[in-house]
Amino acid sequence: MDKGCLKLSLVLVIIWACAYHTEASLSLHMDDFIRAVKQVEDEMNPGAKPVAVLKRLRWVAGLQDPFIQHFLGNVDSSGSEMDAGLLSYIRKAVQHKVTADGREEGVVLTSEGTTVALRPLLLGIEAGFISRFSERVRGLHQLTLAKDLGLALTHSSNLTQRVGPDGCWDSLTAPRVFTLSDTPTLLTAAHVNGGMDGVVLGMGVKIRNPLRLSSLLTEYYCHQLDNRGLDAAPRLISRRRRDNFRELVLPPVLTRHVVKSQELQQRLKMQPQMEVKEKKQLMAAVKEGMKEFVHMFMDCPPIIPRCMWDAAPYRGTPTNLSLPLSFMYIHHTSTPGEPCLTFQQCSADMRSMQRFHQEDRGWDDIGYSFVAGSDGHIYEGRGWHWQGAHTLGHNSIGYGVSFIGDYTASVPSSHSMALVRDRLASCAVGGGRLKPSFILQGHRQVVNTSCPGDAFFHEIKSWQHFGEVEN
Repeated sequence: MDKGCLKLSLVLVIIWACAYHTEASLSLHMDDFIRAVKQVEDEMNPGAKPVAVLKRLRWVAGLQDPFIQHFLGNVDSSGSEMDAGLLSYIRKAVQHKVTADGREEGVVLTSEGTTVALRPLLLGIEAGFISRFSERVRGLHQLTLAKDLGLALTHSSNLTQRVGPDGCWDSLTAPRVFTLSDTPTLLTAAHVNGGMDGVVLGMGVKIRNPLRLSSLLTEYYCHQLDNRGLDAAPRLISRRRRDNFRELVLPPVLTRHVVKSQELQQRLKMQPQMEVKEKKQLMAAVKEGMKEFVHMFMDCPPIIPRCMWDAAPYRGTPTNLSLPLSFMYIHHTSTPGEPCLTFQQCSADMRSMQRFHQEDRGWDDIGYSFVAGSDGHIYEGRGWHWQGAHTLGHNSIGYGVSFIGDYTASVPSSHSMALVRDRLASCAVGGGRLKPSFILQGHRQVVNTSCPGDAFFHEIKSWQHFGEVEN
């Protein structure tokens, strides 16, 4: 090999090595994606506005289909050269698809434990910046959720589940592979999370006007709670995703946007306009399918699945519950005695309780059906279908829901109580898991114990569905 060829080969190897190093050093965690955004900002012209950065990201990720261009316009490749490894990482992080073996790509893990698709998130934010001085954000619902929701509701072959599922990561510290927990649909839970965040932040930038995109993402996804939990947290953070989305989007409005998205796609493909009868049939199908979406993502609270808190396997064969149940029993953990305020701490508490129940008590699994943290999430214990070991003599007729902490002298945060009292209960009734006339009781009412603590027991007496024990 002559010297010129050798030099060229060495240069190519160095370029490849640098690109590989950049991509390999960044995981599919939101913190790392924000670092990548900062790199893009630093490589662009000083003072580049967030919308310019968003357009740059859109060009790199190849988000250029006619539907997107209809609302956001075209983008070109002009601008400074981008590091090859950074370019490869952004494409991998943003381009969304589900593979044949059930792996979902184009998603990242957030610090608060949920998984988010970046494509609808970034499109929603860009739509918000473009429409900052308009009365409404043009294309916000269509770009984030409506288009894909329409496909999921009208083109799904699985009529029992048209949206979802969630999934789990190969690692929580350096996530790279996200595998869905059930048969994929055309609108996964991560896609919905990204779409909701796109709506919330797309509306939020009209008010906040952040100077850098990385700052906006950091404030939204990386907020640290103090000991008051979500009761004292800012409104515009990812832990409040469902609350904010519920306030901003009414189901009938989203339904109309779904139908409009279907009509627009036909126009962009130069297909004939829908007949009145066809449009009515589409509207009816979307309205029916929206019930499932509203139940899963607006009525129900965010529930962290077992695999995400690294649960040990159930020992033996679970006993399935006969649904719907008639009771919900309220507990406190007592030990751990302090509320958990982060996904990491709540997950550690869940593992600690499971070890105690399995190793010391000799039970098959953690005893509770669900556990409420003070981080804004419900944690799946034995879940909706497996009989628990929480309320002696009553495990087959009710769910056991515990709050992490000792509530002898104080009560859980208002947000965590509302999550169980209003959201989890409504979710259970709406899903046919609890009877509408279910009775809520404290653990101490049916078992000789001080649980759920004096202060907390006094509090739940005021809750709807609370019932005294019949003699």
